[in-house]
Amino acid sequence: MTKTKIYIVLLFLVMGLQHSFGQNYKFKTSGFSVLEKTEKGKWGKWSDLDLVNILVTLDTNKNRIVVYSQIIQLFEIIDYQPIEENDTDIVYSFTCKDNEGLDCTVSIITRKKQDNRKQLYINYEDRIIVYNIFNM
Repeated sequence: MTKTKIYIVLLFLVMGLQHSFGQNYKFKTSGFSVLEKTEKGKWGKWSDLDLVNILVTLDTNKNRIVVYSQIIQLFEIIDYQPIEENDTDIVYSFTCKDNEGLDCTVSIITRKKQDNRKQLYINYEDRIIVYNIFNM
């Protein structure tokens, strides 16, 4: 093989490897609910489910999750936590910082016993936001 052919083959291999490691995932939401801590530090009740149809992206190339709500929520992924799986759920969790610099944990949970329904949880110290999501 000539040097040119070897360089072309190596170029395609490198490009292919870059694409195989980074992934983009797109989801749509169908509803969301919020749970907040009370003044006494105890969890209150979940709000009524509000119907929403917004885009959510998980971009492992850029290490970020974006919720394209009316006010865009950007989460920088600091750490990819180990996958947790049990009889009922598969949980993918990420340690994140939001666009205001606050620490949070974002989790994508697949409910095995609910027809593999997916939910996106955004956990802060004083509140939890959950979105019902589905793959695009």
